[in-house]
Amino acid sequence: MLEKVHNYFKKNWRITVLIIIAVCFFIGTSSFNYFTQKNNFVKWLSPDETANYAFAKLYSQQNYLQFFDSASLYAADIVHPRSFRSDAGWLKPVSFLGIILIYGKIASLVSYKIIPYLTPLIAGIGIIFYYLLIAKIFNRRLAFIAALLLASFPVYIYYSVRSMFHNVLFTVLLIIGLYFITFLSVKKSVNNKIDYKGLIFACLSGIFIGLAIITRTSELLWLGPLLVILLLFNIKKIDLVKILIFLSFLFFALLPAAYWNKILYGSYWQGGYSEMNNSIVELTQTSVGFVKTILSSSTNITEKYGFIKDILSQFKKNIFFFGWHPDFGLTMLNRYFIKMFWWLFWPAVLGVLIFISKIKKWQVKDYAYLSSYTVISIILLLYYGSWNFFDNPDPTKFTIGNSYTRYWLFIYLGALPFVSLVINKFADLFKCKIFGIITKTTIVLFITFISLTFVLIGSEEGLIPTAKKQAIAINQLTEILKLTENNSVIISRYHDKLLFSERRVIVGLFNDPKMNYQYAKLAEILPVYYYNFSFRAKDLNYLNNNKLPKFNLQISKVKKITEDFTLYKLNFVTNK
Repeated sequence: MLEKVHNYFKKNWRITVLIIIAVCFFIGTSSFNYFTQKNNFVKWLSPDETANYAFAKLYSQQNYLQFFDSASLYAADIVHPRSFRSDAGWLKPVSFLGIILIYGKIASLVSYKIIPYLTPLIAGIGIIFYYLLIAKIFNRRLAFIAALLLASFPVYIYYSVRSMFHNVLFTVLLIIGLYFITFLSVKKSVNNKIDYKGLIFACLSGIFIGLAIITRTSELLWLGPLLVILLLFNIKKIDLVKILIFLSFLFFALLPAAYWNKILYGSYWQGGYSEMNNSIVELTQTSVGFVKTILSSSTNITEKYGFIKDILSQFKKNIFFFGWHPDFGLTMLNRYFIKMFWWLFWPAVLGVLIFISKIKKWQVKDYAYLSSYTVISIILLLYYGSWNFFDNPDPTKFTIGNSYTRYWLFIYLGALPFVSLVINKFADLFKCKIFGIITKTTIVLFITFISLTFVLIGSEEGLIPTAKKQAIAINQLTEILKLTENNSVIISRYHDKLLFSERRVIVGLFNDPKMNYQYAKLAEILPVYYYNFSFRAKDLNYLNNNKLPKFNLQISKVKKITEDFTLYKLNFVTNK
C-alpha cells in the first residue's frame, strides 16, 4: 500500500503540490471578506461588485433579477446606485449577467452566504487547470513553475479577493474551456471505438466557454479571433462531430443570459450597457450597408471605395467606443505592466526571445500559442488601452485597483510561461540537479515575496490598507443609519456602495439643475439627505442663498461623520 502511494506521488507530485497550494490560495483570499464583512456588514469596494452581489443574492433567493422601488417613479428614475439602472421604478443590473446567474444558482443550492467566497474557490481551481493547460501546450516542468507564479500573481490574488468582479471568473472559465478544447482533435483508436472521453470534453468545453462569454461578453472581441486561430492551426485534426457538439453546448450555455436579457432589456442580444447596445445596433446596420455596397452593381469603383472607407471608419468607431488612441495604450502598458510588475515583465521578454530562438524546433502548438497571445495582447492593448479609466479618485495614482490590471489578466497570464522558461533555463545551467532545484525554488520564492508584498502593502489599494478602510466604513455606516430614517434617500457621490441597500441612494451633486429639481420632488414626500465632503461655511451659504431656493430647498448640517465627510439634511421649504 505504501509503495503504491509512493509511486503515485512520485508520478503526480506536481498536481498534488498544486492542489495544496490551491487550498491555501482559497483560504488566504477568502480571509479578506471573512474578516472585513462582519456582523451583517457585507459591503463592497466598487459599484460593480455591489450590483453583482445584490442581484446574485436576489436570484438565489427569489429566482428573479429585478426589484421595484416606487421612489424612482417620483424622481425620473434617478434613485439607484451606480451599476444599477432604473426603468419605471424597476431596478436592474447594468453589467453582464454571467456572474449573477452562475453564483446565484450555486447559492440557491446552498446559501447566499457562500457568494463572497465563490471567486476565491474558483480561482484556486483555476490554478490547477492553468497548470493542465500550459502542460498541454509546453510541458509539465514549465507549467508547474508558471502555475506557482500564478498563485502569487498580485492581480490574480487581488481580484480573487475582490470577489464580485467578473474578471477572475471569466478567466478561469475560459482556461477550463480551452483545456477541454484541446481534446477536440481526432483521436486514433483501436477497432474504431467511439472516443467517449473526447465527446464529453467537447460538451464541457462548449459549456465553459459559453459561460465565460455570458460572464464578460465584451471579451468576444478577442475571444472570437482566438478560437479562429486555434481552428486554423488544427484544421486537419479537427473532429467535425466534436465541433458540432462543442457549438451546441456553447449555445446551450448562452441561453440563460439571452432569456434574462429579453425579460430585462427587451432583446435577447442586448444587455444593460446602453453604450454597448447602441454599438451593436450600429454595427449591425453598418454591416448590412457594407454588404450592400460590396454587392451593388450600380455603384462605380470610386463611389464604392468612398462608401467602404466611411463604413470601415464607422466600424472602428463602434468597436472602439472607448476611443482609439494606440499611443495611449503603450503608455498604459508601461504603467501597468513594465513598471508595476517589472519582476515579471523583463523575464517574460527574455523568455520570448529564448522561445523564438528555438523556432526550428517548433510544433504547431508553439505557433498557435505565440500567434494567439500576440493577437490577444494587441487587441487588449488597443481596446482597453485607448481609454483613460479613473477608478481611483486621484487620477494621478496608478494602482492595482485601476481597471487596466483586471482587463489585461490574459496578457499577464500569457506571459507567465515565458517567465517559467527563463527560470528553468537558468536552473539548467547547473550540472548538479540539487543546485538546479535550489535555484528554481529560490527564484520562485523571491518572486512570490515581491508579489505578495506588492498586493498586500504595495499601494494605497493594497489589501491591508483596504481592510483598514473597511473597518472605518463600518463606523460610518453605523453612524449614518442612526441619524437617518429607514425610508430616507441619501444623495452621495461615491458612498452609494456603502449606503445601499440599508438606504435608498442617488448618485449626484448640486451642479445639475435637473437633478436639483428631482431632489425637491423627493424631499416633499421622503426624508432626503446629502453625504459627501464637508462644505465650507461660505459654500453652504451659497447653496442656501443662491442655488437651492429656486427649487424650494434648504440644506442643513446634521453631523460630521469623519474628518472629511459630513451628513446634511435637505429640507423642502414651501413658499409663503
